Amino acid sequence: MNSDMKKLLLICLAAIAVLSSCNDYETYGDKKEKERNAISKFISDSSIVVISEDQFVLQGYVTNLDRNEFVKLDKSGVYMQIVRPGCGEKLQVGETANVCCRFEEFSIEGDTVTLFNNISILSYYVDVMRVTNTSGTYSGSFTAGLMLKAYGSASVPAGWLVPLAYIKIGRPQALTEEKAKVRIIVPHSQGHTIAAQDVLPFYYEITYEKEA
Repeated sequence: MNSDMKKLLLICLAAIAVLSSCNDYETYGDKKEKERNAISKFISDSSIVVISEDQFVLQGYVTNLDRNEFVKLDKSGVYMQIVRPGCGEKLQVGETANVCCRFEEFSIEGDTVTLFNNISILSYYVDVMRVTNTSGTYSGSFTAGLMLKAYGSASVPAGWLVPLAYIKIGRPQALTEEKAKVRIIVPHSQGHTIAAQDVLPFYYEITYEKEA
């Protein structure tokens, strides 16, 4: 093989390598499509009935648990089921409060539980977030708990704050009262730092109540 043919062969091999690497590379659009498909499969596999915000309003801001209803909130893209609306009062406009959360985090694409503090043996690992309601917009930061330790960021995922517009966060004072509980499907844009970075959706079950 002469030198010209060797050069041509090397060029061809290099081109094949580049094309192969391009085929393996996932664009942001590819990742978003993968996320949408994963969420759709999770909804189907979990027999979730998705209702619109309009239907949610007509139902009095209630999701039917017997039908396993989740409302899709268009602005955030979060899917939410209100298991228990809670007791006491909602976080008022202009109010700042420490809110205690117990939760289970499930990676939808990974099909596995990745973090939780909702069992009695982990009772001392309650997550605490300091939350402010500014004219109906909620912001918050973690001051303690597993989310802060696991992801190294005090920023509360926007998806965790979405339910606060619909639930009460009082502490139960009687046997007939219960703390608020929701189930949410959180797309990467409303998730924690790893979710946002890797375009990953997560499912959560979370309870909310004011710190004592």
